[in-house]
Amino acid sequence: MRKVIVILIALFCLSADWVRMPVLQEPNSSNAKIKATFLYNFTKYIDWPEKYKEGNFVIGVLGTTPFYNDLNTLLSTKTVGNQKFEIKSFSNVESISGNCHILFIPAENSSMLSEVLKKLKGKSTLIVTEKNGLARQGSAINFIIENNKQRFELNKNNIAKYNLKVSLTLESLAIKVD
Repeated sequence: MRKVIVILIALFCLSADWVRMPVLQEPNSSNAKIKATFLYNFTKYIDWPEKYKEGNFVIGVLGTTPFYNDLNTLLSTKTVGNQKFEIKSFSNVESISGNCHILFIPAENSSMLSEVLKKLKGKSTLIVTEKNGLARQGSAINFIIENNKQRFELNKNNIAKYNLKVSLTLESLAIKVD
């Protein structure tokens, strides 16, 4: 009987997601899920203008990246207030349209930041990047790795330019950048 219990426990563990070998997962998959969770939590601590509080809450991803799928998976059943999430993939800067609440620019597309800033000038879009130095170059929030932990930089001046308000709670968690 004891042998059967041990075998059943072993089979259960092998079938559980939390035990699978990292080699079987996409590279940076867990990091992408962490970033997706951060983006979701940013929505709780940033206030958009009234006209952005109607319709769907749109998060755009610039370029083709697996991060798009992670966002869809995480946010498919969640809401911001009474707004449902809508995740859009934009292949290039010209395709960015409508009132996008958050635009995520992956590291491989960071060279497009200056074009994005021109395209979104006057809009209340939170621009989130993931390459060192981009919070100083115009993004509002920039993901970084510090001491092997996912962190984020926050440029309060850039947030103000986008007519957004950030809570003191989020500010206190961020690495502040001017």
